[in-house]
Amino acid sequence: MAGQLKEVRNRIKSVQNTQQITKAMKMVSAAKLRKAQDGIIQMRPYAKKLQEVLGNIVSNTEGDAGISLSVERPVENVLMIVITSDRGLCGAYNANIIKLAKATIKEKYAAQFAKGQVTIWAIGKKGFEHFSKNKFNTVETYKDIFLNLSFEGVQACAQAAVKAFEAKQFDAVEVVYSEFKNAASQIFTVEQFLPIQKVEKKEGAKKSDFIFEPAKEELIAELMPKILNTQLFKAVLDGHASEHGARMTAMDKATENANEMLKALKISYNRARQAAITTELTEIVSGAAALQG
Repeated sequence: MAGQLKEVRNRIKSVQNTQQITKAMKMVSAAKLRKAQDGIIQMRPYAKKLQEVLGNIVSNTEGDAGISLSVERPVENVLMIVITSDRGLCGAYNANIIKLAKATIKEKYAAQFAKGQVTIWAIGKKGFEHFSKNKFNTVETYKDIFLNLSFEGVQACAQAAVKAFEAKQFDAVEVVYSEFKNAASQIFTVEQFLPIQKVEKKEGAKKSDFIFEPAKEELIAELMPKILNTQLFKAVLDGHASEHGARMTAMDKATENANEMLKALKISYNRARQAAITTELTEIVSGAAALQG
């Protein structure tokens, strides 16, 4: 009985120690989330408007020179930029992104994948480790972007993707990431990065008439890469905020589960202690009765 009590006490102590860790991790993630959330909230309207401008320009310059990034061609080689986190303990966040990337490959690019013509650029170590372990064509150049997150680091990835598309190394570029909604909710998304998608015109809508200054070709050649850099940076910021939101939620849930476990363990401990006391009393009474007899 004494051994059972000691075992329960050790389990209670272990759960309490774990609970202290989960509380601390929740507080750290909450602090990081506030900063990451501010960044994406400020960035999103700007990026959205730029994307609209880019789509409108592409839609209204059809057939013109200087818009090679919007040219659709038969898809032979595919690049997928998959944005995960560097660390775990954030619930199903990484698993859901990886699952979505695999589902997209299976649904849209199964033929290309069978020929070994799907390449993964993983931003975040968890995605890189998974895809490397499972024998996907992976590139490790951008896996450490979150170690020192900056616009310049993401820009290098976006520009490399643009150059590869222009050189016809890839015919389609997709970005798989988590769009931040709130701390407890993320929207796992696949966006076509290249070729640039045209804006669907509503029936009866008039064609926009843009006045270009300087020349159209010069402006488009300068503007497109900058907007694409911004779009990828927005996706990375979304993923960064989503990661901290997911980790904060996961650690909060873990802390609640530890509380429930402590309650159950304390009840078990009290029952075992009561049983031990009852046994001792019974032995004392039995011994006294035997002496009297």
